[in-house]
Amino acid sequence: MGMFSVSAVIMIAGARGSYALAGAVTATGLAATAVVAPWTARLVDRHGQARIAVPATAVAALGSLALLLCVRYEAPDWTLFAAYAATATTPNTGGMSRARWAHLLKGDPARLHTANSFEQAADELCFMLGPVLAAFLCGAFFPEAGTLVGVVLLLAGVLLFAAQRSTEPPAQGRTGARTPSPVRAPGIPPLLIGFLATGAVFGSMEVVTIAFADAQGHRTAAGVVLALQAAGSCAAGLLYGALKPAGPAERRYPWSLAAMALLMSLPLLAASLTGSLVVLAGALLIAGMATAPAMVTAMTLVQHRTPEGRLNEGMTLAVTGLLGGIACGSALGGWVVEHGSAAAGYVVPVTAAATALLIALATVRPAAR
Repeated sequence: MGMFSVSAVIMIAGARGSYALAGAVTATGLAATAVVAPWTARLVDRHGQARIAVPATAVAALGSLALLLCVRYEAPDWTLFAAYAATATTPNTGGMSRARWAHLLKGDPARLHTANSFEQAADELCFMLGPVLAAFLCGAFFPEAGTLVGVVLLLAGVLLFAAQRSTEPPAQGRTGARTPSPVRAPGIPPLLIGFLATGAVFGSMEVVTIAFADAQGHRTAAGVVLALQAAGSCAAGLLYGALKPAGPAERRYPWSLAAMALLMSLPLLAASLTGSLVVLAGALLIAGMATAPAMVTAMTLVQHRTPEGRLNEGMTLAVTGLLGGIACGSALGGWVVEHGSAAAGYVVPVTAAATALLIALATVRPAAR
């Protein structure tokens, strides 16, 4: 899953010569996912993970293949938007995995914190290796190679995940459907808005970094540079899980966002003051260390506040907010690069991180144990 966005940006920008178009197409697909994903998750809660995830993945794979063919055969621009929007049925495997941990470790918050931290580190590992592999395949073979290999890996991964039936939470049936929607649960709406702002950090950072590397004449190095940011987050996630920080997640959440807002200024300073891709890579490595603690803490809060029987939907709503933010950040980052410069584009993730912090501070709730 970490391959698709970078593959699409490289493939479309290379074929059409426009990062604004590439960012808009990926933003459209992510926005469509933000609409469709909660519906898919509701079906997962009602009918079970394996029964819904496999056919949903097959539809998404067809959408990615359609995008590849449209780019390859120079179809009109609107077909790129339509094809990438069809990938919206991709199931939230990260949310489904966290739902399994919550089912297995119910009543054991310490072990659940460790499991959530591991999941975040695993996510970061995927999104660390994905861009590197995508950039390498697109550069070393042909522009569509990243998308093609991504489709194969996605299908294989979901089939393997769905085959693990012993850890799958029981389907809730109509009982879960009668439970109030997570979006109306106390404390969930401000978290979702926070995920939206955090997603804008990730989406803008990806497009802007690819454009910055391209401007330096090192487009194929963009995946490696982005991987360093994910590597920092992966390491921080593992450390955060091992430390088991004291205090409730409600208190830790604003502090984690404050650290993210502060460290996200480093890539902006590196790009603006030095113009060096090497210095930027180091700045992204350090900045990435703040994202995992923020994401782990936020996901823990979602698990605490989601009504019984709607956990997959609650986790997917969080990812939906994240994807919506990635879509907005991707489009805005592409626009700033197109009308300004790649270095100026790093203002977008800094602003988005600061916005997430302000939202958390404005909507802080009393700590709960």
